[in-house]
Amino acid sequence: MSRPPAAREKLLDAYAELLRDEGERAATLEAVANKAGVSKGGLLYHFKTKEALAEALSEQMLELGRADVEKMRSAPDGPSEYYVRTSVNTKSRFDVTYAALIRLLQADVASAKHAIETIHTWWLDLVLEEVGDPSVAETILLIGDGLYSYAALPGELNRPEAGGDMDGLLAQVRVLKAAAAAGR
Repeated sequence: MSRPPAAREKLLDAYAELLRDEGERAATLEAVANKAGVSKGGLLYHFKTKEALAEALSEQMLELGRADVEKMRSAPDGPSEYYVRTSVNTKSRFDVTYAALIRLLQADVASAKHAIETIHTWWLDLVLEEVGDPSVAETILLIGDGLYSYAALPGELNRPEAGGDMDGLLAQVRVLKAAAAAGR
C-alpha cells in the first residue's frame, strides 16, 4: 500500500490546483491550507510566505521537467514526436503544475519565469539535437505548444487527445525531420 502524501506535497498540489483553476489571487495561504486539508499553522510550518510556496512549486516544476526531458531523450520515436504526442493536457501532476506556473508567470513571479524558461530551453535543445535545424526545432515546439493551448479551450472540439488526428500531426513532424535531415 502506498503512503498518503506528506503535508508538504499535499500543500503544493493544492496550491497548483488553485492556481490552475482560480488564478493567483484566489490561491491565498488560507485557501491552500483548506484545499489541502491542513491547518494554516501546518502550511506555515512548511511555507512561511506565499512567495516561498511559489518558489517551492517552481522547484517542483523543474524536477518534473527534468524527468520529462529524460523520457523525451529515451523515447523510441525520438524527442520531436514525444514532445508533440505529450503536448496534450492529461491533467497529470506535470500538466497541473505547468498550468499553475503559467498563472504565476502571468503574475510576474520570477521563480516561475525561470522554471518555464529553463524547461523550454531543455525541450528546444533536445529537439534541436535531434533535427539539427533551429527553424525546424522551433516549428516542432510550436506545434506542441499549439496543441497544449488548444486543449485549454472550452468545449468538445476535434482535438487530437479526443480522437482527432494525432497520427497526422506526427506524420507532419516526420516530414519536418526528414526535410531537416536532407538539408544537412
